[in-house]
Amino acid sequence: MPVNERYSRQTLLKNIQKDGQKKLAKSRVVVIGCGALGTTIANNLVRSGIGHVKLVDRDVIELNNLQRQNLFNEHDVGLPKASIAAEKLKEVNSGIKIDSVIDDVTHKNIESLIKDVDVVLDGTDNMLVRFLINDACVKHNISWVYGGAIETYGMTMNIIPNKTPCFRCIIQDLPAAGFLPTCDTVGVLNSIPTIIASIQSTEAIKILLKKEINKDLLIYDVWSHDFQKIKIKKKKHCECCGNHTYEFLHAKKKETMISLCGRGAIQITPAKSMNISFDELANKLQKVGEVENRKAILRFKIPKYELNVFRNGRTIIIGTNDKKIAKSLYAKYIGL
Repeated sequence: MPVNERYSRQTLLKNIQKDGQKKLAKSRVVVIGCGALGTTIANNLVRSGIGHVKLVDRDVIELNNLQRQNLFNEHDVGLPKASIAAEKLKEVNSGIKIDSVIDDVTHKNIESLIKDVDVVLDGTDNMLVRFLINDACVKHNISWVYGGAIETYGMTMNIIPNKTPCFRCIIQDLPAAGFLPTCDTVGVLNSIPTIIASIQSTEAIKILLKKEINKDLLIYDVWSHDFQKIKIKKKKHCECCGNHTYEFLHAKKKETMISLCGRGAIQITPAKSMNISFDELANKLQKVGEVENRKAILRFKIPKYELNVFRNGRTIIIGTNDKKIAKSLYAKYIGL
């Protein structure tokens, strides 16, 4: 199929035209996370003709993902998200390069994952990974687009090193375990990640074409149609973009995971010690599983797994020796 026919409706736009399309064809992006946000972002950018798209995700597809993750179907359940997304998108656009990486994003590999790309897109639901993306992108002067969606609302912001505030200007440190809601504890309407991801992919195209971008934090609630633009000020002594200390990238702030021999369990100790409110956490978790508050420990059971949560955030996940599965469960239910 001729290239001019594939992108004909896009090159008609005065903001893109044929020269802009040529720039997109030479561009490289990485989408970190292939969930509700990431699949929509990847779908939009692949169809837009971005020359090289890299997809990164550690998880496999679950049945509950199909409600909002639009590249997957029932036959894909149990298979790796990144590789299946790449397979589907290669059938959409065979004229570009699409890579997949099935791996956990850590301080050890984040710099290699974003190496030589023009823009990084945030499709993750993990706060620690966002801090890693922020450190690596600011260090290497790479633009990235933050995004998040929960319940019926979502938010997004462009982060351009040396020009805009960074992520740590918005959120200075990791929140306490259990403090943030997750899709697995409070739910998500499938329309909101689609909207936020569409804004993210549009902003990425604007960045690639060196067009005027949005510089505010955008927040939108699809249920109430409440739309906010919040101006974020660059913090003079921000640890990342101000002091350039890159605490997350240098692993000064990271969780630790160890296998508990003979128990079929993984222990996760968060980067930041905290004092969890068991009452608040139990209120969230009892909607999706069996909860028992034993004062010194909160026990949470779902099919196949049991999470024993201590007040400082340390958690023992029983039922697996796989650190990726344990980390995914921790992120889903404890909230980091």
